[in-house]
Amino acid sequence: MIINVKKYLLIGAKEEIDRFFSRAQTQGVIEFISPSGKKVVELPAEVQTLSHAIKILRKLPVKKTYEGDIERAIALEVADRVLELKAEVEKLSEEKRLVEAEISRVAPFGDFSTDDIDFIEKESGREIQFFCMKTAKSHATNFTDEVIYIGTDYDLDYFVTINRSPKTYPDMIEMRIDRPLGELQTHLTFVKESLHQMEAELKGFAGHIDYLHHVLIDFLNDYHLHIAKKDLAFPLEGTLFAVEAWVPENKTNTLFAVIDGMAVHCEPIVIEEQDKVPTYMENKGAQRIGEDLVKIYDIPATSDKDPSGWVFWFFALFFAMIVADGGYGLLYLGIALYLKFKYPSLKGQGKRFVKLALILSTACVLWGVATSAFFGIQVQPKSWLGKVSLIQYLAVKKAEYHLSVKDDVQKQWVAKFSNLTNVKSGQEFLDGAVSEEKGRISYEMFDAFSDSILLEFSLIIGVIHIAFSFLRYLFRHWAGIGWIAFMVGSYLYFPETLNATSLLHFLGLVDKQIGNELGLQLIYSGVIAALFLALVQKRLKGLGEIANMVQVFADVLSYLRLYALGLAGSIMASTFNEIGQDVGLFIGWIVILFGHSVNILLGLMAGVIHGLRLNFIEWYHYCFDGGGRLFNPLMRMKPKEH
Repeated sequence: MIINVKKYLLIGAKEEIDRFFSRAQTQGVIEFISPSGKKVVELPAEVQTLSHAIKILRKLPVKKTYEGDIERAIALEVADRVLELKAEVEKLSEEKRLVEAEISRVAPFGDFSTDDIDFIEKESGREIQFFCMKTAKSHATNFTDEVIYIGTDYDLDYFVTINRSPKTYPDMIEMRIDRPLGELQTHLTFVKESLHQMEAELKGFAGHIDYLHHVLIDFLNDYHLHIAKKDLAFPLEGTLFAVEAWVPENKTNTLFAVIDGMAVHCEPIVIEEQDKVPTYMENKGAQRIGEDLVKIYDIPATSDKDPSGWVFWFFALFFAMIVADGGYGLLYLGIALYLKFKYPSLKGQGKRFVKLALILSTACVLWGVATSAFFGIQVQPKSWLGKVSLIQYLAVKKAEYHLSVKDDVQKQWVAKFSNLTNVKSGQEFLDGAVSEEKGRISYEMFDAFSDSILLEFSLIIGVIHIAFSFLRYLFRHWAGIGWIAFMVGSYLYFPETLNATSLLHFLGLVDKQIGNELGLQLIYSGVIAALFLALVQKRLKGLGEIANMVQVFADVLSYLRLYALGLAGSIMASTFNEIGQDVGLFIGWIVILFGHSVNILLGLMAGVIHGLRLNFIEWYHYCFDGGGRLFNPLMRMKPKEH
């Protein structure tokens, strides 16, 4: 939940500054207010040095953790040495790359002495030059006697020329050789040995990472304490200090405990219009996980109601509907359970992530059971899984309805499958609409009915989700009651317009004709009510409410992505299964494994992205202000326990 924060003025004796701020940092419930326009103080050099060193060591394997007394001087010496070694390693690595490139360039000329070249040039009065040329052009060129062919490497020919004066040749590139091959190879060996030594010494410091982290935390605590003290004002000729602060309503007792026994007084003061009030969120269990999800997109404003629980549970539902496969859910569940038992001491965000994975994977398994979807395998309606499937139950109900009213749907299926003429029950109607191709049985009616049910269910979820959004902020947006009626009316009316049969119809909840008439009435009355209530609440500005009709309609249709993404994943899974069967056992299992791996990855990405998107875009649109700033108290940081 979002808990209100109060603004306090704290005044105390100057002598109490250090003790007061030390207590405040230990309790971690007070956010001191910085004066407007105050510049951010740069991080101390020690903090930057330690941070950079830790980033470097984090990429190295730890063989043995260093255990010693925490001393800042030693830690800074280690951090400085790590940075020096890293700089040397990068320098030597670059030098190694350049030397190797130079060796590749001059290797075709072999090993020779530059002193010998200089001696020959001096004694003979001639110039020795080195050239290279594209092999294709070289083969088409007639060279004079002073051009001596040396060899070919890749697509280049190499030459040496001896002339009385330097010369140039068409299409030939002159090469300057400062160091011959042997000297370069000797230097490369030296560079490699030096690089190996530096890397070995650097890896030897990998065990110091926890040690450095402890010291970094100490420096950061001192830094934050220093920053908080800079907010102080000193009235009455410096004998008193004064500072303003934010404190959550449920933490005021802790505030009084901080100043207990000190010459410090606190008094609540009025929150001014220009104040940027921080948002303090406090949740437990599933709502705490939802809070983590909420913070991905935006921070709620203090005027918002905490959406954490709503976002979490609807995200779990959306994720399961998009993945749409109980088999994949079992794999996710196995990974989540492995993480849970592999790392039992996880705390904080890591522990919450594992809980999120467990809940999402369980939701996928349950949805897979409800829809008879496991690894894209065709589940027979008469199997035990088909009998406990919700989608199977609804498909039978739909078949019974069409069979009883003998409408166009029943006639189309009878025309396609003559054996359905005299069936008496919905189950027989479904079971009779079966075809076989290449040895694969297809339950055509069941598949068609399942698709239409899942599509409609996605729209129902959209209507319910957005209706909750309107209801949450109904006191702020009275027109929401009209738009809820509009959505319900649209759901009731459009099946008749589209010549479709709704869940409400074949479950016997609403008659088709009555639903059509009631739906049309709700559409008109909903729009009128929304416009009227908006005018009452907002006066003439309420006229703009009519534009929401298109917005609401489009937002509900956006939930069709739940059906579309789930269907796409199911088709891909079954397609890979069929390809695997067609190519044979030896290669088929590789195709199936690869295909399902890709599908699992795509489903995971789509489930996260679109599952959160429906919350953050469509749902937030009507019940979220956002733009808040998290409550950030002065508190003592603690190193992570390993």
